[in-house]
Amino acid sequence: MAGQLIVSLSGIRAETRDLAADFAREMDGRGVPLSLLVAPRLKDKYRLVRDEGTQDWLRRRQSGGDAIVLHGYDQAATKKRRAEFAALPEHEAALRLLAADRVMEETGLRTRVFAAPRWLASPGAVSALPRAGFRLLAAAAGIHDLERGTVVRARVLGVGEGFRAEPWWCRALVLGAGRTARRGGVVRLAISAKQLGRPGPRQALLDAVDLSLHHGAQATGYRWQARGSGSRVA
Repeated sequence: MAGQLIVSLSGIRAETRDLAADFAREMDGRGVPLSLLVAPRLKDKYRLVRDEGTQDWLRRRQSGGDAIVLHGYDQAATKKRRAEFAALPEHEAALRLLAADRVMEETGLRTRVFAAPRWLASPGAVSALPRAGFRLLAAAAGIHDLERGTVVRARVLGVGEGFRAEPWWCRALVLGAGRTARRGGVVRLAISAKQLGRPGPRQALLDAVDLSLHHGAQATGYRWQARGSGSRVA
């Protein structure tokens, strides 16, 4: 049985958009859609609503088949050394999801798919997601269908944003991707746009993608499909 390949890209903003666009062209050439992880706010007072160039690029990529995934609200640690949604109670998580959803709707990038910063969501955050209208959660160790209550077990192999970027880890990432694809599993690769400016991490992701495709993995994205229909949301 053929496996699946999901490639996600985060940290997209004006300063990294050219790197992201170059990587996207590489994926287009391989027939691999991207899952674009988007946060309304980032460090250094970044605001998506003020970055019309990135909004336009994201909308074009979405219309071409890429998936948009909400990636937190402002990615600020809510507890010392903890990612934004890693330790939130349900009420606070719901408030952040509502605020983020408003921005995504305003920019024409609304999605029903969520991946928490560093892929870590607390039980409270997981409980808040369906109430906020989200249907799919991409977490560190699996992909959760929040409506059906099912999960596909597969861990993320990434570079940047919580993952290492040293040469030994890049080699391990490529080997891990190839091993999973050969067994017919789900290969989940992730990289931050900033890391695409470094030749080693960028090449490691390309090698992992190529090896997964070589072993027959079918490229897809983080998408939710309605029960009994062909309609999908991302």
